[in-house]
Amino acid sequence: MNRPWDHLLLDAHLATLADTGAPYGALAQAAIGWKDDRITFIGRMDALPDAPHALAAQVDSVDGAWVTPGLIDCHTHLVFGGQRAGEFEMRLEGASYEQIARAGGGIVSSVRATRAAGEDALLAQALPRARALLADGVTTLEIKSGYGLEPDTERRMLRTARRIGAELGIDVRTSYLGLHALPPEFADDRAAYVALACDTVLPALAEEGLVDAVDAFCEGIGFTPEETRRLFARARALGLPVKLHADQLSDLGGAALAAEFDALSADHLEWTSEASVRAMARAGTVAVLLPGAFYALRETRLPPIAALRAHGVPIAVATDLNPGTSPLLSLRLAMNMACTLFRLTPEEALRGATVNAARALGLADRGTLTVGARADLVVWDVGQPAELCYWIGGSPARRVFAGGVERGAARMP
Repeated sequence: MNRPWDHLLLDAHLATLADTGAPYGALAQAAIGWKDDRITFIGRMDALPDAPHALAAQVDSVDGAWVTPGLIDCHTHLVFGGQRAGEFEMRLEGASYEQIARAGGGIVSSVRATRAAGEDALLAQALPRARALLADGVTTLEIKSGYGLEPDTERRMLRTARRIGAELGIDVRTSYLGLHALPPEFADDRAAYVALACDTVLPALAEEGLVDAVDAFCEGIGFTPEETRRLFARARALGLPVKLHADQLSDLGGAALAAEFDALSADHLEWTSEASVRAMARAGTVAVLLPGAFYALRETRLPPIAALRAHGVPIAVATDLNPGTSPLLSLRLAMNMACTLFRLTPEEALRGATVNAARALGLADRGTLTVGARADLVVWDVGQPAELCYWIGGSPARRVFAGGVERGAARMP
């Protein structure tokens, strides 16, 4: 018997995150069905057009569990060599960032370890981290380069990111973060490195289909607005969207610069001015909050949440998973931190890890449970959606579907 749908879940509470006027876009006593990788039905069970087993090849009851869109981690540095736990100890003993860097630590230490690792080694190190995010409900993942800072290693990082998506059956989006740090071999000629990144490396990687977006670290210890603008102009010429690490440690006008280039997102934003927030609002640029880095670095200046709300800037939440300043393996914990540290509401945090995170990646086909959307969804063992931000730790994800297929949710060993 040919059935129109592949899978149908019954007896669900749906947090659709659609703009229905109800909190969370909630729908009770509901069902959700899909065919291939697209949602075909969302609604109350009494609105199903036929008997469940006549509609779908596989029919399951979730016994009143909550179902949300798959979570989207829209800012990670997940692919890297080695780790920097020793620096964590040094910071706790009072060492500054500059002291750690002079001792051979910081981003440069990750660059050394990443350059020394082959592609298979990078994949073997990255997969457990990606599996931890998948087990936590993440079905779309952004991964940046930026720990190679030379063509071959940047290429290996981006190829590894693509392999993670194929291995786990989730969608991985890549960002070229060539202007992340100045590599040691260009310590005395930063202009030559900027030229290499803009004029040689980015075009080559884009030609190979390895780049979905272009990113930079615009900061006093990173790259200037003028250098960032040069990279973004090249990205625009190549037809690639941009994102920006902006205003994390100081206000260099990074968020406004991002808006100038119609950036998908500006990320961090602790020092962003209201004028820059207004520029983001006009450009439709998403604000990506990264509470893991705020927490790990024990920062005290909060992002301008009230201004973002007042000007209608969409707010996303991400892990910023990286070896130095946010070794965070749980997007749900990032959501909890966004609530406790930044005072987001649980609904804002969940929207930040779904519909607004999708916008931060330029993806219009996910982040909500709506007909036609990608069939990315999570069945949760919770009694209400706020629990996804309320519990600190734990493993409430019962089932994770990415592209309509149930994916493994193996825990970290």
